[in-house]
Amino acid sequence: MVTWFIFIMQFMWVWIDEFIGKGLDTLTILQFLGLLSTTLVPIALPLGILFAALMTFGNLGETSELVAVKSSGASIVRFFKPLLMLIVVITVFAFLFNNYIIPRAQLKATRLLYDIQNKKPVVAIKAGRFYKDIPNTTIYISRKDADDITVHDIKIYDHTSGRGNDKMTFAEKGKMYVSPDKRYLIFELENGWRYEDKLPKGKDEHEQIRFGFRYWKKVFDLSDFKMPKTDENYFKTLRGVMTVEQIAKQIDTSQKALRKQHENNKALLMPGISYVMWIPQKIKSRITPYFFKNGHKRYRTDLFDTG
Repeated sequence: MVTWFIFIMQFMWVWIDEFIGKGLDTLTILQFLGLLSTTLVPIALPLGILFAALMTFGNLGETSELVAVKSSGASIVRFFKPLLMLIVVITVFAFLFNNYIIPRAQLKATRLLYDIQNKKPVVAIKAGRFYKDIPNTTIYISRKDADDITVHDIKIYDHTSGRGNDKMTFAEKGKMYVSPDKRYLIFELENGWRYEDKLPKGKDEHEQIRFGFRYWKKVFDLSDFKMPKTDENYFKTLRGVMTVEQIAKQIDTSQKALRKQHENNKALLMPGISYVMWIPQKIKSRITPYFFKNGHKRYRTDLFDTG
């Protein structure tokens, strides 16, 4: 338990940025940490057993208990037999835990993490990365200040029309924050340009609108980003949430699919391959009788006319 607790403390620092500013309740955070901390058991259990063995037998050696056991006539094998039986029991338990408990916990944790990340996307907008979770919008910021509000070099791509990047907004600096009611994501941009492409009016005519601004306010509706409840079946194909039986079944399914694909490719290509292989065989069958006839080792060019 001590070893497990040490790993959990390190584990929390990895995921702490996923919780800050999300407005999550304590129960949700504890549930997420509890589910993902089960993946630390395969690491903490061997180390815990190692430390316990070193402490126990180190103490027995220091107090001469091992010498007393040997002097009483008990062999080392007999002395270690209960410990070996305990290790076998722990090994079986560890396998069952890793095969059944961890995949189930990993499935629930993955689903919960997905829901947490989509609850308030403002925190998920990282510097230097394209953020695409807002429908029909892609956001890029190159740098965030320490207050996590002031942002620099902002790029916003609007795909509402379905014609690609026909509406783009660039700004040197701005502020990014969520409204008090947690419903809107607000950008207050400074010193930028907005580009908008219009549908072409003719064959050789294309219209583009560009205007500059010193201040521009862009608001995104986040009403669809409340804490969702994603179906767990969406994540069941991930390797980390499968048991040994499921992995074996998936391997068998993949092998059958590969064999079927191979047979389809073979059926598609074999007619062409057979024809290509038939040509040299036909030529050889017509050349061979003349090539060795009467010991004359020469070719007749007229034989290549396969007609």
